[in-house]
Amino acid sequence: MRRFVIGQAKNLIDQTRRHHKSLRLLSLLAASDSAPVLSSPRLFSSSSDMSGSGSDSSSSSLPVTLDSLNPKVLKCEYAVRGEIVNIAQKLQEDLKINKDAYPFDEIIYCNIGNPQSLGQQPITFFREVLALCSHTALLDESATHGLFSSDSIDRAWKILDQIPGKATGAYSHSQGIKGLRDAIAAGIEARDGFPADPNDIFMTDGASPGVHMMMQLLISSEKDGILCPIPQYPLYSASIALHGGSLVPYYLDEASGWGLEISELKKQLEDARSKGITVRALAVINPGNPTGQVLAEENQREIVDFCKKEGLVLLADEVYQENVYVPDKKFHSFKKVARSMGYGENDVCLVSFQSISKGYYGECGKRGGYMEVTGFTSDVRAQIYKLASVNLCSNISGQILASLVMSPPKPGDDSYESYIAEKEGILSSLAKRAKTLEEALNKLEGVTCNRAEGAMYLFPCINLPQKAIAAAEAAKTAPDAFYCKRLLNATGIVVVPGSGFRQVPGTWHFRCTILPQEEKIPAIVNRLTEFHKNFMDEFRN
Repeated sequence: MRRFVIGQAKNLIDQTRRHHKSLRLLSLLAASDSAPVLSSPRLFSSSSDMSGSGSDSSSSSLPVTLDSLNPKVLKCEYAVRGEIVNIAQKLQEDLKINKDAYPFDEIIYCNIGNPQSLGQQPITFFREVLALCSHTALLDESATHGLFSSDSIDRAWKILDQIPGKATGAYSHSQGIKGLRDAIAAGIEARDGFPADPNDIFMTDGASPGVHMMMQLLISSEKDGILCPIPQYPLYSASIALHGGSLVPYYLDEASGWGLEISELKKQLEDARSKGITVRALAVINPGNPTGQVLAEENQREIVDFCKKEGLVLLADEVYQENVYVPDKKFHSFKKVARSMGYGENDVCLVSFQSISKGYYGECGKRGGYMEVTGFTSDVRAQIYKLASVNLCSNISGQILASLVMSPPKPGDDSYESYIAEKEGILSSLAKRAKTLEEALNKLEGVTCNRAEGAMYLFPCINLPQKAIAAAEAAKTAPDAFYCKRLLNATGIVVVPGSGFRQVPGTWHFRCTILPQEEKIPAIVNRLTEFHKNFMDEFRN
């Protein structure tokens, strides 16, 4: 009897704890509805967490307050890891101790292109080479030949021979290890059919530092502008804001599959110049993020001509070059297009960005990438090198992986067949997932979604009822952010509101990755479909 009473008491205590935790978290989530989009993570702290270093900085006696910060930092926003992700992380923590309080058992992060976090496996050859380079003692072990492919062993030796002292933990040349830049240049030449110079390669920790470096180089004041696509990847707006420049928007045409119209570029360029803004560069993301379109080669020719005529640097974000899913489209680098038009080294200023984070490799955490810089004079290149030198060098593991991405196994190599099987398996699965999600979204009431031609995302347009828009306004949040928060709270699915990428005024979108593994896609579709129906019924006009 005593055990029974104790057991009943414990159950009652557990139920009470769950009830209070649910109430606490629901109150936090409700409070977030009245907060601005992209608000600070402190918004979601409990009162006990807000003492000490978490106290209101405006009334603090500490030497650093919000009022004393660089205003460029305060202006900077990055929606991909903004307010909704903060809410998701709180939910994820509470799920560990309060599993029965929610209508879902896990948080599915569809907010960011982070493939391996959602179950994608790394390419075996790349990791074997990296392991051997990182722990060189393995190369002297006889057992290694039974565990690693022969070409991964050969490649590791070749890479190590190019590193002074075979020290992968040492700094390298500020542009990157010369032998690895040689491999990247050879890969670019094989891809494009035109020569590439390893001295044009600056290796970076992912593509983002390269973008920041070019913004730092080109922007001297708010009178310097950068033409950016809308919708855009928030890296560009954030980087422009941090360096004190002006984002000059050009709108992609959703009705034509997110087309890039030269007439729109001309219109926005002329408008910016009429306001006294010197437009320095044109940023183009191909394949598109968040929009997933792949530019036609003829369109790219028009863009190159436009930059040549207007004296603009062409910033070509090409990190999704391996992610093309439709048979009628093909990736062409802007450098290849420019060279095929007869433009040489001195005709067009072009910076091309590549990363190991995307494609079929998805090595986001290894932080590797490069920019290929062409068309700049030697004195300007010296300044770019100086900026690279300030950061000493990019990390060596990322450099090694970037060289492998651009120089993978070839026919006849020991790893070639397994490498091709892994690569094609990942890309074909991504294409299936993109198609499944695209079709599911287009079946939802008031939702239209262009096809995912490439990249890792869908960017559907949601025609929200007026009652939902009014509810969002009452909560002091953007209507698409209101929708995305409701989606998260009901399903555990994390997506990014289109307002974080900018969009045509009066339209609402969200970005969703295609990265959850195939076996999870049906459940995501079911959760999303049920939520959307309930949402539309609740707010129907």
